[in-house]
Amino acid sequence: MRQAFADAIHSTTVLDSSRTAFLRRTYLHLLASIVALVGFEAYLFSSGLAMRITEAILGTNWLIILGGFAIATWMARSVAHRSSSTGVQYLALAGYIAVWGVLLAPTLLIAQYKAGGGVIESAAIATLLGFTGLTAIVIFSKKDFSFLGSVLRWGGFCALGLIVASVLFGFNLGMFFTVAMIALAGASILFDTHNVLNHYPHDRHVGAAMVLFGSIVLLFWYILRLFSSRN
Repeated sequence: MRQAFADAIHSTTVLDSSRTAFLRRTYLHLLASIVALVGFEAYLFSSGLAMRITEAILGTNWLIILGGFAIATWMARSVAHRSSSTGVQYLALAGYIAVWGVLLAPTLLIAQYKAGGGVIESAAIATLLGFTGLTAIVIFSKKDFSFLGSVLRWGGFCALGLIVASVLFGFNLGMFFTVAMIALAGASILFDTHNVLNHYPHDRHVGAAMVLFGSIVLLFWYILRLFSSRN
């Protein structure tokens, strides 16, 4: 009995240590992904590619852009979560960052010219504070946020429907839609953080970082749109 109790304690310690190492790797990869995105955007702007990308995207039907983005991100996430090759997982993460970087470039460029200096930095700070606060809620409240999965699916479906309708019928979604998307992105961070902390396998830190990265960039995108619309 004593030996069984000791073995149980040892097993729990090993699991806790393994989980801690997984979370450390996940958030280090998340930080590296954000730094890579910032570096990629800096390159796009310094090389003039950001303007070319913006012209190309604005000159293309938004439904085509949205469909291509959805397919590309789905493929990257699937590879990162299913592939047993670490190299392939990193390749998927790099592609995911690049796709987000290209899609984000026009919003950054328009915000820079429309709202002036400081709006991008302000949106980035607000995003960082929001992500930190939401992560703290998950960690310290210890609540089960898995119920948000159905909310996110329904909210995402409604948002997609509104975006498609706005493209087809030519109406502006407005500030209320932007605020609603900020709330949806926040809920996504709560849901994803809960899953990463409690359910992700220990060898899927790349996929976990990718999921969190996507939620953060989505939050930043709509916060930036909100800040830009105020000017």
